[in-house]
Amino acid sequence: MKKYLVEFIGTFFLVLTIVVTVGGNAGAMAPLAIGSILMVMIYAGGHISGAHYNPAVTLGVCMRGACPWSDMPGYVVAQVVGGILAAIVGEYLVGCIAGTEPLSAGPAFAFLPGFLAEFLGTFALVWVVLHTATAKGTNGNSFYGLAIGFTVMACAYGLGSVSGGAFNPAVAGGVIAAGMSDVANIGGFLVGQLAAAAAAASLFLFVNGKD
Repeated sequence: MKKYLVEFIGTFFLVLTIVVTVGGNAGAMAPLAIGSILMVMIYAGGHISGAHYNPAVTLGVCMRGACPWSDMPGYVVAQVVGGILAAIVGEYLVGCIAGTEPLSAGPAFAFLPGFLAEFLGTFALVWVVLHTATAKGTNGNSFYGLAIGFTVMACAYGLGSVSGGAFNPAVAGGVIAAGMSDVANIGGFLVGQLAAAAAAASLFLFVNGKD
């Protein structure tokens, strides 16, 4: 139960930061804040739950063999619930910021570019997670949180203009719940993210063997 609570808290603050910075006045600094909150939450919870905060990461870590499949349902529920609750709180807080407009979803992105952007960003994220947080060659390192947070930040800057840069099914659900993304985007989000997680885990196992 403790690891599920940690996953809930970490995902909550990740999605809350996304909603408040993107919906508020952070502008071009939003990806930096998002990568930073992910980094510190990873350092805070990594020793308890592995600090996935992302169902796609959980899928990849389970495929890699670093997390039992029996934990996956609890992780995913905690992450999704945390993301949805954060979206509700974040939407309320954005409405309290002077000079901000109510959150509104832009047009749905075209499936192929949206899928590709989410696939690439999620692949990079899961690839970095597996190599910095689960590989024997980097075991015990102190940089894994920084590497993961910077990956999200860089991909948000590079790919966010195409799909919104969720790279995380819990984030996708959160931004849709907050009214920041069209519900029609859910297919591109989920297909791209889950396919990327499976691809990253498969290639990790190919490259590293039994590690």
